[in-house]
Amino acid sequence: MVMFLFLVVALAVVVAAVTLAVVGGGDGEGPLPDVAPEHLQDALPPDRPVVRTDVESLRFPLAARGYRMADVDDALTRLGAELAERDSRIADLESALSGARAPGHRVPMDKPAPEDEQ
Repeated sequence: MVMFLFLVVALAVVVAAVTLAVVGGGDGEGPLPDVAPEHLQDALPPDRPVVRTDVESLRFPLAARGYRMADVDDALTRLGAELAERDSRIADLESALSGARAPGHRVPMDKPAPEDEQ
């Protein structure tokens, strides 16, 4: 019976100590200090197109349940926009190439005459 009472008192002391540590134990500092959330350190470059090495080096900071959704959403939005732009550019170039190869369209192969000669 004495051992049981000792364990109950020890448990109460531990619970009280943890509670004081979390809420603030009268030392004037208050509760545990707030920690700034981790943010994406090496984001995709805003001043140039994304290249393969940018995507390979992209690392998202961990959050409580995996990755920060805002960082992942921003990166996926940026990659999606760049892929759409590249697909559009490829389609335009393929269209121009197929138009240049059409039977009725002939590309002149002669050198243009200089304009300064008279």
